Amino acid sequence: MTDDVLPDLAGPIEVVGAGLIGTSVGLVCRRLGLDVILRDTSAENLRTAHGLGAGRAPLPGDRPQLVVVAVPPVAIADAIVDALGRTDAVVTDVGSVKAAPLAAVAARASAVDLRRYVGSHPMAGSERSGPLAASAALFDGRPWAVTPHEGADPRAVGLVEALVLECGASPRVMSPAEHDRAVARISHLPHLAAVLVAGRLVTAPEEHLALSGQGVRDVTRVAASDPALWRQILEANSTAVLDLLAEVRSDLDELMSAVAADTGADLVEILARGNAGTQAIPGKHGGPARPTRSVFVSVPDHPGELARLFGDAGEIGVNIEDVRIDHDPGRPVGLTELVVDRSSAEHLLAALESRGWTTHR
Repeated sequence: MTDDVLPDLAGPIEVVGAGLIGTSVGLVCRRLGLDVILRDTSAENLRTAHGLGAGRAPLPGDRPQLVVVAVPPVAIADAIVDALGRTDAVVTDVGSVKAAPLAAVAARASAVDLRRYVGSHPMAGSERSGPLAASAALFDGRPWAVTPHEGADPRAVGLVEALVLECGASPRVMSPAEHDRAVARISHLPHLAAVLVAGRLVTAPEEHLALSGQGVRDVTRVAASDPALWRQILEANSTAVLDLLAEVRSDLDELMSAVAADTGADLVEILARGNAGTQAIPGKHGGPARPTRSVFVSVPDHPGELARLFGDAGEIGVNIEDVRIDHDPGRPVGLTELVVDRSSAEHLLAALESRGWTTHR
């Protein structure tokens, strides 16, 4: 369905589940001036989301245009069926697995109008959870999968696409099964890899951990996510995840053999495959990845220094594509990594040095 024939998102919008994603959807819709109804079994989450201005309590006679189900995976199917049964609204959910909830809802299709259900999944989130982590900007520029089943009403699909666009995200329409294979590859498998690497740190000697730098933090960051939630996600998408884990097991055997071999040719080939994989990840705005280079700058650990660095980079006329900060526990400075277009790196280094910054080549 094209943008010019999308239904109007007029509201009310009902959000079931006032966690990170649900509260963020509510904040976006309220910013658009839409009436938002919030439901959650957690009174604390509701109080917090209400306090943030993400919506209001249900009232008798409410007739939502769209219901957004944002509950944990184990409860998604029941919440979808409930929403379809008690309203005449279009219903979507924002769970990270699509085929299993659809099958569970379809098994009860005789009791609900399945045509009004269209699954979706915003590729946005955080290792933090709960309404206090929510933001109206959470979805800006992010891909958001829309996963209609074969019997979905086209206008229901269009209304979900309209929500995605109003949230500032980019809709990607695909089947539920294809979605699940995709997220297994780009989300679930990377999470498990981070978990395994982080797990090796639990019994590490303190003198080993004292050498930790930004690399290990980057690799393990997502491993801090809620284990109970991830258990539900992985169980719901076990088939796709197991297929990929089998491939990784084969790759790991190959890697071990290459490390043990006398020649480094096989090892170089494996490492180069990793290089190629990083280049396959889409760049900004979904386009091809552009060549970048990291510029490292020592930044004193004082208020305003980081802002001064960004201000200087802006005055120099170089756009910062990404930024990472590695705090040295032994020094009152942080090593800031500015990722910039490769062609701009030398110019930025020279200009920052002329302004008194300490850079590292």
